[in-house]
Amino acid sequence: MANLKELRNRIVSIGSTMQITSAMKMVSAAKLKKAQDGITQMRPYANKLKDILSNVSATLEASENVYAEEREVKNVLLILVNSNRGLCGAFNSSIVKKAKTIISEYEGQNVNIHIKAVGKKAYDAFRKTPMIHSENNAIWGDLHFEGAAEIAEEAMEGFLNGTWDRVEIVYNHFRNAAIQIATREQFLPVVPTVSEEGAAGGDYIYEPSKEEILSDLIPTSLKIQVFKALLDSNASEHGARMTAMHKATDNANDLKNQLTLDYNKARQAAITNEILEIVGGAEALNG
Repeated sequence: MANLKELRNRIVSIGSTMQITSAMKMVSAAKLKKAQDGITQMRPYANKLKDILSNVSATLEASENVYAEEREVKNVLLILVNSNRGLCGAFNSSIVKKAKTIISEYEGQNVNIHIKAVGKKAYDAFRKTPMIHSENNAIWGDLHFEGAAEIAEEAMEGFLNGTWDRVEIVYNHFRNAAIQIATREQFLPVVPTVSEEGAAGGDYIYEPSKEEILSDLIPTSLKIQVFKALLDSNASEHGARMTAMHKATDNANDLKNQLTLDYNKARQAAITNEILEIVGGAEALNG
């Protein structure tokens, strides 16, 4: 058993750690409310707009929607959405694991993979590989639509000029504070929605003109899909960190209680030994 000084130092150290984890939990809980409201409000709009885009794409000729062009897949861009910081459980590792599974799948098809890392942890996981194409860590300092639009525009431009034949987004889908699901979505080319009968999934009346609306609707819808993925990941990160710090605080508290019990036992044993030594000394003197 450790001596009293070592136990006392460990108890103080764990107490300091508990203060840090508890504070991080409260900070993440405060940020989670705002992040959760953001994705809750955005998700229905983004999903509906995505459905409209898919339905419209099914009614267009290939020349009318360049973002739906199907071609032989030789180069794929993976947009990995991760965080800049750790201490959030399996939040970051789940995306890296998902990405490695996708990479293995494509490598079996002789496809070249390029990675756009949105978040320092995603970049760190693949920075020693030739797959890293670019990174964007600054977006998490001030998450807004303009930042998401820049990421989408880069992917759209690369798809149009033939740099990439397919673009996919990998991010954590926010279900609640305790559950985040690593999700893979095809960003480009746009996948048309087809009904069970094989026909397009919707009819639309265009005003003022079909060309004018589609030239604005399609790029805007794609940018919103990226923004939704970023909002999803942001809420997932705060939820994962809050949960991880809550568990860490509970574990530290349990360990502190156990060490306190050990300390009290050791202290009581030391006091008992001192009493025995005093009594033994007194008996020796009397003798």
